[in-house]
Amino acid sequence: MYRQYLTKIIANDIESLQMISACIAGGKVKVADIKYLSSSKVFLLSIERTKNETNEEDKRVNSICRFDLISCVRSKNIDQKNDNLVLELIAIDFLKNKNDYEINLIFNNNAHIALTTETIEVRLEDQNEVKK
Repeated sequence: MYRQYLTKIIANDIESLQMISACIAGGKVKVADIKYLSSSKVFLLSIERTKNETNEEDKRVNSICRFDLISCVRSKNIDQKNDNLVLELIAIDFLKNKNDYEINLIFNNNAHIALTTETIEVRLEDQNEVKK
């Protein structure tokens, strides 16, 4: 019997955030699938990615990357009015500014999103396999 396992990675430190970055590198994100819920301080990113953590190189999955306790979101070089624009996520980077962290989502074509937070609280959860 074949069992399908979906990935769930929880990051609350720099090393596990780097693991999430490696898993979603090269993933595709539509602008319409990027949401910031300011009242609950949650930033959501729906991403179609290659399942790098398995030996099946052509297996694609839909995943949700959730960032909690986000106090500020800034973007650069992203046309937010074009819901059909597809961005390729290159990496997640971070830096520490005084008491806050800045998590940077780096996309192709020099686009990026900067998230400001007091602590690292990130989850990557697979939703389903992409059918070809």
